[in-house]
Amino acid sequence: QVQLVESGGGSVQAGGSLRLSCAVSGTSPNILILTMGWYRQAPGKQRELVATATRSGGTNYAESVKGRFAISRDNAKKTVYLQMNSLEAEDTAVYYCNVRTWRAIGSTSDFWGQGTQVTVSS
Repeated sequence: QVQLVESGGGSVQAGGSLRLSCAVSGTSPNILILTMGWYRQAPGKQRELVATATRSGGTNYAESVKGRFAISRDNAKKTVYLQMNSLEAEDTAVYYCNVRTWRAIGSTSDFWGQGTQVTVSS
């Protein structure tokens, strides 16, 4: 059973930094992790994409976080990170980790973390 465990959220002042982590467990040799990414949902808002990273190193960022956030992954540790710098009040949200996997039986599946709260105060 594939599970994603997030950590690193918290409260920080505007201009500060936080580093989120998402560790994947429950995989087997016949399951390959493809894309890993982060999404967020602010109060009263819909979930939105923050950043994604492919297995080969390609990345994609929301325009609002370009230049401030950096996504990275450690394939050996099956962990994805989100380094958040120059945080703004608008970054306040629950951040969710997302992982897409490829199984040997010839199918893909998406999994989500439990979410971690990020609060930025000014």
